[in-house]
Amino acid sequence: MSDPRNGEDRQAGAGYWVDRKGRMSFLYRTLWVICAVFAAADFFFAHHPMFKIEGFPVFYGLFGFIVTIGLVLGARELRRIVRRDENYYDR
Repeated sequence: MSDPRNGEDRQAGAGYWVDRKGRMSFLYRTLWVICAVFAAADFFFAHHPMFKIEGFPVFYGLFGFIVTIGLVLGARELRRIVRRDENYYDR
């Protein structure tokens, strides 16, 4: 029996529901709406900051986003430092 997930005997409409036209854009838009709802909800909750900047609405979301970008860029630079030649173990 063929498995529609690996492309064998794939018929129109068979497979995962995300393979259908327009589903990925729907998921992408839904993610943006969920993020916007959580960001808007942050304006209505009481904050008890230890530092003044923590009282800024959506501070933790922005901080996490910036730190994640920093981790990715830092890992790219670290890769240049610790990278070995392609035939390093074949010597």
